[in-house]
Amino acid sequence: MKSFALIVLILATSMAHAKKSCTTEPKEKWMTEEAFKKMVTDKGYTIKKFKQPGTCYEIYGTDKAGKKVEIYFNPVDGSIVTEK
Repeated sequence: MKSFALIVLILATSMAHAKKSCTTEPKEKWMTEEAFKKMVTDKGYTIKKFKQPGTCYEIYGTDKAGKKVEIYFNPVDGSIVTEK
């Protein structure tokens, strides 16, 4: 039983650290970071931290209402993939 619990814990941890997949397009088709950041701020978001994990653009910041957000975007078209 302990072995099973350990396996479940290891799998859950590895899945939590897996990078999201936001696009299958090559980087040549991605928006530039500058264009992406402008698009996001034009939509009313404030970017406190920008990251590029895997095939996503990710921001930590606030929305128009001042609510904290963590959002993963498709770097090709800027669409939201996941919002926390």
